[in-house]
Amino acid sequence: MERTVLQYLHTKYKENSLYGKWIRHEQITPLLEEKKASFQIENIGSSEEGRSIHSLRFGNGPMKVLIWTQMHGNESTGTKAVFDLINTLASDHELSQVVKQACTLQIIPMLNPDGAERYTRVNANEVDLNRDAVAVSAKESKVLRKVLDDFQPKFCFNMHDQRTIFGVEGTTNPATLSFLAPSEEVTKQLTKGRKETMNVIVAMNAVVQHFIPNHVGRYTDEFYPTATGDNFQKMGYNTILIESGHYPKDYVREKSREFTFYALLSGLHHIATSKEFSDYEPYFDIPNNNKDFLDVIHRFSNKADEGYQYVDEILENQLVSRLVKEEIFDVSDKIGHFEIVFDNE
Repeated sequence: MERTVLQYLHTKYKENSLYGKWIRHEQITPLLEEKKASFQIENIGSSEEGRSIHSLRFGNGPMKVLIWTQMHGNESTGTKAVFDLINTLASDHELSQVVKQACTLQIIPMLNPDGAERYTRVNANEVDLNRDAVAVSAKESKVLRKVLDDFQPKFCFNMHDQRTIFGVEGTTNPATLSFLAPSEEVTKQLTKGRKETMNVIVAMNAVVQHFIPNHVGRYTDEFYPTATGDNFQKMGYNTILIESGHYPKDYVREKSREFTFYALLSGLHHIATSKEFSDYEPYFDIPNNNKDFLDVIHRFSNKADEGYQYVDEILENQLVSRLVKEEIFDVSDKIGHFEIVFDNE
């Protein structure tokens, strides 16, 4: 996919009403109403506190793709990128038509509206939905599982945000995007499904590298027995994890949103136009994620350096970030997104 085409689409169809990191249920509800002409909108269930959970159905092709975002309520970059994608799909652009004819998409733009309201990872009952795939105890988990069982997708996109601590192995760059083809069991066997998942990631990475070279990492493929992606992959649904991370000076995740949009659209285009998904080896050329970064580091000439991380919280109905000192004995090997040097000699 051409870089200029993707940039044009994001500029033209970006959903400007969504901005920043705190994206709530009340913000997306009117956007769903606007898309009834292009999508089949369905109320697929409700949260623990009774907030509606909706899906959007698009296309009539044989390749079924399920996308969900804000499984963690405080991880909203994927939601913003998905609405940019929704606007693009609603257009008459040729890429939209390719996807529409080859694929049937089901998109859940906010799985955890109660967590989104509070800006928390967990739902209203303190359940981490991404660790509820076996127990399926939460109402939101039951909604997602029913959609999965009924829809039977070939591919899934599981959208998350990752912390600012992650960097790209072998570089001094933050991991602005990270991808993962989840393991199905502890030995991390390369099953047919995992290889197909890796193939789509290879295609997405090839596109994104044109925008942010050496800012893409490979998330750890350690098997998590209760995690959603691992279990969906194990059940035969190829699940692509996209972790939207930090881009320099982009604490509101607007540049990350743009690159996430490029990854999503290029992944869908690859799925829509490919006849087979066997080429997977370049997946392992994507560098690992490393925990290299802190938000702020104070460098001193006469004492140990100090590291700080931003902590987000809701105060008086506003999202605020405050710096908290990290209790790390030695931060000399860390990289600061911002570094301040104090020369006290």
